[in-house]
Amino acid sequence: MAARRLSLVLLPALALAACGGEADEPETVRASLDGPEEAEPASTAAPDAETREAIEGATPMEDRVATIGLLNKRNNLSQDFELSPGESVEEGPVIITLAACERTAPWEMPQETGAFVQVDILERGQTDHTRVFSGWLFKESPSLNVVEHPIYDVWVKDCAMSFPGDE
Repeated sequence: MAARRLSLVLLPALALAACGGEADEPETVRASLDGPEEAEPASTAAPDAETREAIEGATPMEDRVATIGLLNKRNNLSQDFELSPGESVEEGPVIITLAACERTAPWEMPQETGAFVQVDILERGQTDHTRVFSGWLFKESPSLNVVEHPIYDVWVKDCAMSFPGDE
C-alpha cells in the first residue's frame, strides 16, 4: 500500500523531470523565393508604447464612441445612447456604463463589434441599484451574452473607431 502511494507521488515528478531541459527559443519561419526556409529567433522583448501604438494603429480607447441600445419591454420604447469608455448614462431606473468598445479591422474576418458594459437597475421598492450585467456584448452575436432582465434589454449597435488606411 505504501509503495502504491509512493508511486502516485513519484510518477508525476518523474514525468515532469523527463520533460526537463531548457525551453526552445521561439522561431519565426521566413519563406524566400531564392532558397529554402530559414528560421530566426523571434524577439521576446515587449514593444515600447510608441511601437504598440503603431502596431495597433487604431483609435485610442478614450476616443472611441459606442452606440448602445436600451429597450423598455413594458412600453416598447427604445433609445440609443452614445458613450465613450468610462461614461455612464442614467435613464429612469437604468444606469449603463461603458468600459470599452472594439471592432475588428476592416481587413480581418469575421467582422465583429463589441462593448464591455455594466448595467445597474433600481428595482421597485429598493434603495440601491443592483448590477444585473457586467461583460462583453457583441453586435453580431447578441445571444452570446445577454442582459437577462424581465423589463430591460441592452445591446451594442456600433463602436465608432478608425484604423490605419481608413478615410
